[in-house]
Amino acid sequence: MKRTLIAAVALPLITVGMVQAQPPQVAEAKQTVPGLYVTAEEAYEKWKADPENVKIIDVRTPEEYVFVGHPAMAWNVPLKFLAYEWDAEKKTSVMKLNSGFAARVREIVKPTDTILVTCRSGQRSGPAVNILAEAGFKKLYNVIDGVEGDKVKDPENIFHGKRMKNGWKNAGLPWTYDLDPKRMYLEAEE
Repeated sequence: MKRTLIAAVALPLITVGMVQAQPPQVAEAKQTVPGLYVTAEEAYEKWKADPENVKIIDVRTPEEYVFVGHPAMAWNVPLKFLAYEWDAEKKTSVMKLNSGFAARVREIVKPTDTILVTCRSGQRSGPAVNILAEAGFKKLYNVIDGVEGDKVKDPENIFHGKRMKNGWKNAGLPWTYDLDPKRMYLEAEE
């Protein structure tokens, strides 16, 4: 009886501990082949613990990097560039893949570096991680909430539809509008 009671109490506690240790649900659009994910806050802690061997690659467009601001230690290597065209079917701007993406990242990181890839909200950084994995990079993490975070999905909330839920900027992590041309991809795409 005593062993049964201990098992009945211990099993749920062990199960709860196991559930809490699992990573957060990752939306399908943010999933990657390597399957490594961090939040913006976790990314900052990883970088802070080893800034020489942890690189943060911001794959947003140069316009986003410049005008929205960026993590202070991030390198801007756009995954895509604005084509300054309109896609009427999708009701959005056309984006064209940066053909020099993986080559530029290779100039920044060492093969042993940990690479934390971020974008606005984790959806462009997912495909960027996959491209880098295909190019042979290891230790690739998708920053799943990005620099601006996810949209608030509560019609009763004043911030409904705004990127105020999580992310680098909303967490109050080191953020800047200062530009360092050495940390930016300044080559024009043809």
